[in-house]
Amino acid sequence: MAKYGKAQIAGRVVVLIILIAVMAGGGIVWFDYLNVIDAKTVLAPLYRLIGREGRTQSAAAPDEVLSLDAERLAIRLEALELQFLELDKQGEDMQSRRGEIEQMAQELEERQKALDERENSINAEAEQADTKARNVETIARYLTGMPPASAVGIINSYDDQQAIDVLRMTEDIARREGTTSLVSVWFQQMPPARAAELQRKMVGSPSSLD
Repeated sequence: MAKYGKAQIAGRVVVLIILIAVMAGGGIVWFDYLNVIDAKTVLAPLYRLIGREGRTQSAAAPDEVLSLDAERLAIRLEALELQFLELDKQGEDMQSRRGEIEQMAQELEERQKALDERENSINAEAEQADTKARNVETIARYLTGMPPASAVGIINSYDDQQAIDVLRMTEDIARREGTTSLVSVWFQQMPPARAAELQRKMVGSPSSLD
């Protein structure tokens, strides 16, 4: 009876040992598949025994440690590389946008320059017109103070537009100062044809001082 008990216990021990070996082997295969450990060299005969090729992996350097941390690091490095590529693309887009902005700024600068030149031209023309008006007013006041015959002699030496400007300025001064204009007196002392021509043009043509 005792011998039978020992044999039964020995059988159970053998079964447990086999079970432990199977579980250990399965664990080794599973951890190798997860790259937690490197058991490819050890498992290669087993794979060949069952008619399958063993899993291969590039040889690692003696100081290289294969682990989940290394896999995570590789994934992070790949993510960083993608980020760098995205940053490069954004940099190219920004450079292109910068070129467009610089071109727009140049166009605006050229337009502003043209506007400045136009403004300067208008100011110069206005200043020239103002100077001419002052000169014509000076002449009109000078002629008003002269004897009519002398004033008419000077006016007759002007071309039609110059004479019209002086006559109009004389009337304007008289209107502003509430005095009597001498224009009608001057017309009476001019040759009739000349007086009629100037009167016609004064009615129909704009002032050159505007």
